[in-house]
Amino acid sequence: MADFRLITLDPGHFHAALVHKEMYPGVSKHVAVYGPLTRDLADHIGRVARFNTRASNPTSWEMDVHGASDYLERMLSGRPGDVVVLSGRNRRKIEYIRRAVEAGLHVLADKPWIIRTEDWPVLQQVMSTAESKGLIAYDIMTERYEITTILQRELVNDPAVFGAIAPGSPEEPAVYMESVHHIWKTVAGAPNLRPTWYFDIHEQGEALADVGTHLVDLAQWTLFPESGIDPARDVRLISARRWPTHISAEQMRRVTGEPGDAMDYYCNTQVTYALCGAHVKLDVLWRWEAPAGTGDTHCALYRGTKSRVEVRQGARENYQPELYVVPADASVQSALERRMEALSAQYPGVSLASEDNEFRVTIPERYRVGHEAHFAQVTNQFLAYLKEPGRLPRWENPNMLAKYFVTTEGVGLSRRS
Repeated sequence: MADFRLITLDPGHFHAALVHKEMYPGVSKHVAVYGPLTRDLADHIGRVARFNTRASNPTSWEMDVHGASDYLERMLSGRPGDVVVLSGRNRRKIEYIRRAVEAGLHVLADKPWIIRTEDWPVLQQVMSTAESKGLIAYDIMTERYEITTILQRELVNDPAVFGAIAPGSPEEPAVYMESVHHIWKTVAGAPNLRPTWYFDIHEQGEALADVGTHLVDLAQWTLFPESGIDPARDVRLISARRWPTHISAEQMRRVTGEPGDAMDYYCNTQVTYALCGAHVKLDVLWRWEAPAGTGDTHCALYRGTKSRVEVRQGARENYQPELYVVPADASVQSALERRMEALSAQYPGVSLASEDNEFRVTIPERYRVGHEAHFAQVTNQFLAYLKEPGRLPRWENPNMLAKYFVTTEGVGLSRRS
């Protein structure tokens, strides 16, 4: 008999299906799905069906689908599983999480959990309730599983290579990250149509509150591993601004499959804040479509007293993320070589290449599994915590609260500015 059974609630985003891109030991193939009978629900079923029918390594999920207006109450009364999986409309997500946790169910939920400042106290209560009930409510932070991010964290936390984090300033921050996503894209081999509600910022959230969640998480996770962040003590917002990406009526029809009007979509945010004294600046951007041969991009720079450690993803890198170390002086090289030799024991094949006055970490292709595969990696980690709850790091819950404090307060500051 399987250890766990999944319940998918109100799937409105393709990430809900990506959790099912592979099968998991100890998880039943029977999945209960609850939601309103809309195109969102139909699209979700179709995506999972494509995983079941693909030629290579097909999955074998079986779905018990409940399409009804009272889907939440039906799920809570039926309780056909142990774990609620969420990815869809963001405004109600914290309500779903709260109700699931109060009912004694574990939660695996895609970001963002909240998009409004007024929901932050609700998140506090949810995390407290989950802890008191011995439940795990886990955020799907896929970017922690990107190999360049993993290795960047290792190097930033080696004092002989990186030194100490330079406090920086708002103009020259200690940490700078840029994330560029695209509205029109292909996912799992098919055009990714988006529901019309996706373009309602009060439903989906603005850039920082949505995909910016990953960047805020990475700053904390990289700079202060194994440490809990207290937003009242450790976070100080400095500035924020927002601006739109224009979408034409024809583009709106193409991406939603329905007639629509042109609009200015407020999906870009810049925020600067201090994290434990280190200045962090984030640019979270959405453009219409990636140039041919490219895709979404992520760049990240950490300034240390001995070196800069950077992830770049531009033309020089063929739009693939690559990791660089830029030493402040020649004395860093021997420490970097020793660290890379140690890392190669854990990640066989990684090495170091000298390029001008910097070093590039060369990474074998087998570690570059891609964004879609990261969902299974997160799910496997979550399942490991379910089997051994004591393994969940104590910093996860406080850092969840700190992360969503930055994202929601940052959006609020950008609107006031």
